[in-house]
Amino acid sequence: MPASTPPPLPEPELNRLLELISGRRVAVLTGAGISTDSGIPDYRSPEAPPRNPMTYQQFVGDPVFRQRYWARNHIGWRRMDAARPNPGHRALAQLERTGVVTGVITQNVDLLHTKAGQRSVIDLHGVYARVRCLNCDAVISRMTLAERLEAANPGFADDAIVTGIEVAPDADAVITDTESFRMVDCADCGGMLKPDIVYFGETVPKDRVTAAFETVEAAEVLLVAGSSLTVMSGLRFARRAAKTGRAVVIVNRGHTRADALATMAIDAGCSPVLEALAGAIGT
Repeated sequence: MPASTPPPLPEPELNRLLELISGRRVAVLTGAGISTDSGIPDYRSPEAPPRNPMTYQQFVGDPVFRQRYWARNHIGWRRMDAARPNPGHRALAQLERTGVVTGVITQNVDLLHTKAGQRSVIDLHGVYARVRCLNCDAVISRMTLAERLEAANPGFADDAIVTGIEVAPDADAVITDTESFRMVDCADCGGMLKPDIVYFGETVPKDRVTAAFETVEAAEVLLVAGSSLTVMSGLRFARRAAKTGRAVVIVNRGHTRADALATMAIDAGCSPVLEALAGAIGT
């Protein structure tokens, strides 16, 4: 007789989680760890390789860095666009439909919460699917830019070795042959184009931060899923929740910067825990 699949959480832990969440309004803050089961690697889990994401100053200040970015993104964004929501994303969307989750604040740019059917989502760091001109503020879709880049670099995507290629959480594909890649500028004004993503060293738009704080303050619990909270961009919401007496529940592989603030911290993957939570609340 085959062995039964072990539960994602011991029963006492699941009961404690249900005790903290059931009957309460829950705001959710997600990071890259919730998307690993969709094939998108994270930055800081114990298994993640070292990564050095491009900074805003590198992108705007150095054409070589910018060329390298666009060449790699020209491959990587397709992989991100093809990614599909995993059980963790779907569980949060289910919890929203049942009235438990009141809003999701995500540090991810992958749009997987929206693809899963989540209605109230704040894309704190922007999304991979839009491109913005830094001069005239015109916005185009990433698909539109892909068509222009393909016209300027015929066959580049076909020639790249894409089988098994690694793509980072910001849609940066690990390829090295980028010196021949031709960039394109804004079709309206000739200005510099940049993904509509908040880079390291760049400020999150104030309206998004305000909306995120309002989401936390409208809830009674903050559930952090798949974020180490290493950067202040996410940590500030956990600090605000704890300071104002709200329960903070963290589900993440490995330690986080907010463990000392947590009412409950679960060292585990997001998908099985969130799926178990949604299943238990739905029964």
